[in-house]
Amino acid sequence: MRTRKRICVDMDEVMADAITEHLLRYNRDYAANLTKEDLQGKRFWQVVPEPHHEILDAYLREEDFFAVLEVMPDSQRVLATLQQHYDIFIATAAMEVPTSFNAKFQWLKQHFPFIPYTHIVFCGDKSILRADYLIDDNPRQLAAFHGTGILYHAPHNVDVTGYARVHNWQEIEALFLGKL
Repeated sequence: MRTRKRICVDMDEVMADAITEHLLRYNRDYAANLTKEDLQGKRFWQVVPEPHHEILDAYLREEDFFAVLEVMPDSQRVLATLQQHYDIFIATAAMEVPTSFNAKFQWLKQHFPFIPYTHIVFCGDKSILRADYLIDDNPRQLAAFHGTGILYHAPHNVDVTGYARVHNWQEIEALFLGKL
């Protein structure tokens, strides 16, 4: 029987900034000037011409895409502190991009070496997770989750309601460590 509460944390757009890398590659390849503001309330595929959808998908399958993602500010420090009080698991819907497994695992080893490999879950449907909390930017994953869902703010979810919302890792820190 476990005594500590369990927090599952999504990787992309929560720990790793995939949107910025997607924008960088798209703007470079198409001489475009898309910004995160252009994505407010929309997915990337909704703001680019349909003939470009295939290249957006191809970016995700490039070997280095997930390897070069920037770490979300304060996520390393806050997760290391949370780990002292909670059981932390990283739960990423890697089945959506199966070629990302190795790059995501290596990225986590590099930037979050304190997370044991036994606490990294590659899945598709996060309803399988048995935890008290899930921090995720995807409302579809939160809706399937059986614990308390916490929506991590991202351009595509600005219009989503019904979940506690956090905008950054300082807010996560206050939420989980402010009452200890």
